[in-house]
Amino acid sequence: MTAPLHNQDDFQALQYGFAAHIRNPDTHDAPDGIEERRMQIYRELFYNNVEGFLAGNFPVMKAISSDEYWHRTVRNFFDLYRCHTPYFLEIGQEFIEYVNGERVPDDEDQPFMKELLHYEWVELALDSSEVDLPVEGVDPNGDLLAGHPVQSPLAWSLAYQYPVHCICEEYVPQEPGAQPTYLIAYRNREDAVQFIETNPVTARLLYLLSESEEMSGHEALQQIAVELQHPSPEQVVAGGLQTLEQLRASGVILGTLAQ
Repeated sequence: MTAPLHNQDDFQALQYGFAAHIRNPDTHDAPDGIEERRMQIYRELFYNNVEGFLAGNFPVMKAISSDEYWHRTVRNFFDLYRCHTPYFLEIGQEFIEYVNGERVPDDEDQPFMKELLHYEWVELALDSSEVDLPVEGVDPNGDLLAGHPVQSPLAWSLAYQYPVHCICEEYVPQEPGAQPTYLIAYRNREDAVQFIETNPVTARLLYLLSESEEMSGHEALQQIAVELQHPSPEQVVAGGLQTLEQLRASGVILGTLAQ
């Protein structure tokens, strides 16, 4: 039996002690009067829940990490970071904020750690997004050169210094790629999350179109031709139209703004 609590301060002190012990039993003793068997259940339940969600969010990161390093990293997050959301689906985002901000670097950290975590988080973020694809105001068969191509709100352009989509237990790069890695992550109409490896020109095209609803596909491609100082702008436009058609077929581009 736990000793009776005589006031609110006693109860709050018990709460703080209980929570501190669960977060890190190696540095915080269990409160007096609580059966060890019960404390063990709480310790395992809370930690295993958080560790399980992080393992599900970041399976590649876990796979390339030693067991000791992985659990040390998770334990430090569980112990030291104060999450700002009660939702388990958002634990991965909280972990990224911890790594990018408050976390003290570890000697075993991989140089691509932050990029890999973000790449792995994107899949869950798109999969669980409650954003609806627009159906009104978009012509799915519109002219992609004459009109303004509409990018799906569930399609994100990504750029990384490391080829994060290739990292696995057999491939753990220690230097950035010779060129940045450009990806498009998107959720299609069947609610499946997909990734497309692309290039800086396509990334620039999507950026320009996202910046102005007044810009047509032709105008965006003409601007890119000028930026590239390409001797044949017509070739840039023709190649860009092919890319836009492929993106429409995949669901990254939904169509054009209806007139």
